[in-house]
Amino acid sequence: MPAGRYVEAVTGATFALAPGESLALVGESGCGKSVLASALLGLLPGNAETAGSARLADGLDLLAADERTLARTVRGRRVGLVPQSPAAHLTPVRTIRSQLEETVRELTGTRPPALRVAAEAAAERAAFPASHLDRHPHELSGGLAQRAATALALVGDAPLLLADEPTTGLDRDLVLRTVDELRAHTRADGRALLMITHDLAAAERIADTVAVMYAGRIVEITPAAAFFGSPGPRHPYARGLLDALPERAFAPVPGAPPELGALPPGCAFAARCAAADQLCRTRRPALTGGVACHHA
Repeated sequence: MPAGRYVEAVTGATFALAPGESLALVGESGCGKSVLASALLGLLPGNAETAGSARLADGLDLLAADERTLARTVRGRRVGLVPQSPAAHLTPVRTIRSQLEETVRELTGTRPPALRVAAEAAAERAAFPASHLDRHPHELSGGLAQRAATALALVGDAPLLLADEPTTGLDRDLVLRTVDELRAHTRADGRALLMITHDLAAAERIADTVAVMYAGRIVEITPAAAFFGSPGPRHPYARGLLDALPERAFAPVPGAPPELGALPPGCAFAARCAAADQLCRTRRPALTGGVACHHA
């Protein structure tokens, strides 16, 4: 950042995602979820720095791969992306049909006359109405743009799919349909899904594992059955997320997240935690046994 200042957008994120597994990454806006997805696809801005590794099953390190490798062999083919802002990723001067046909042609090798039918099948897969295929992105609602982006992401049947808020702007029925399609995509042929979401109901429906991110760090990672059922989350922030749901306590987490450019020396959640003590305020807890909390 200007004046040599650093922002720790994501720090120490460590997890494994197996074939056929769905991992839901949840947390408040600004905690680093989308930055993590962008890092995996080499889409960070030029002033970003990365360290560590992010390896696919064959050993390819996504963080070390050059742009040519990412563009020609990774994006869409080995790692698909449902973007957080679909309208910004769709080409504004081309119809959805033309964009789908181009993607189907490039990723599957389909040629006319079968191309038109294949593109319509890809749209149907994401519940995008055929009657809107000849419209341009600016003619779509936010929900339709989201479904168009999902259709494009599923075309290549990539072994790993990154879905960044794939249910934004959808009504509940379409949320369930989209989540079920993503789950079917994951179960088929051992594909993996990393879904970034604020929708905990959608996460419960699809996830095998839940990772909770706060202030750029994963503070809890646990099987979904334990997270949503018994014994429930162990980190106080994760418990607060569930308690904020209308069907639960409907009680918001007090306070606000810290500024990522000025993180406290101890636990970043300490200022919002009723159980915080001097240890929490002075020493940052490590992620141990799936939870980063001194008192878990």
